[in-house]
Amino acid sequence: MMQGSDCDDDAPLIEMRRATVWRGRTCVFRDFDLAIPRHQQVAVLGPNGSGKTTLLKVVNREIYPVASTPAAVRILGRDNWNVWELRSHIGIVSHDLQAHYRPTTTGLHVVLSGFQSSIGVHGALARRITPRQIRRAHALLEELGVADLADTALGHMSTGQQRRCLLARALVHDPHTLIFDEPTAGLDLAGSFDYLTRVRQLVAAGKTIVLVSHALNEIPPAVDRVILLRAGKIVADGAKDRVLNEMNLLATFGVAMRIARIDGYYLAYPPSA
Repeated sequence: MMQGSDCDDDAPLIEMRRATVWRGRTCVFRDFDLAIPRHQQVAVLGPNGSGKTTLLKVVNREIYPVASTPAAVRILGRDNWNVWELRSHIGIVSHDLQAHYRPTTTGLHVVLSGFQSSIGVHGALARRITPRQIRRAHALLEELGVADLADTALGHMSTGQQRRCLLARALVHDPHTLIFDEPTAGLDLAGSFDYLTRVRQLVAAGKTIVLVSHALNEIPPAVDRVILLRAGKIVADGAKDRVLNEMNLLATFGVAMRIARIDGYYLAYPPSA
């Protein structure tokens, strides 16, 4: 096993082999296999209860699989990570994470908490913050168009503004990979379009994106591969234009639908009566 913050540049971003994962009394994955290489733009789609959130928690090292041989879960080639080291490689933006912050936490403190992998910056954590980190946080807020919200409490922001602060938090270490969990949840149309535009800009800037969602329209055109999940099993996995068809989506979501493709985006709508 490699030590320190080094990682194998040729190792997959995520590698799960015969992994069994429980959440409480529920077995979400059993003998589950999945590999996502580095530098591949990927979307993971599935209905509620399909295992999407559990998969993220495994990647985020919040949940560990059942220890057994030959089962394995490796992130960037390593079985074990210090969470602070991992954040320099992978940034995560999720609605779940956003919900854990106090409404009184300011935009600046949301971003600064990314340096500590914490929820907010309080007490001893605040004393660890350096002037360089403060400058970095302000620069990211400026870059994402919310510089004027540095001293504003989350409770006084729109959901879209809060989400941009969370994105700035994920970017503090300039990670090569960003994982988005339901990126437009709770956003209105203007907020959704703005956020998806920013995701596209990150891809254009060379970031690897793993997007986890239940909505086809959230998949950026740059995504190469789509993985469909249902009840902890992979329904389909492969090139986007091959996987996103009506038969696969019926098997995944349990409802018939029609699909339209417009300017690289996929849209789902009900079939005619």
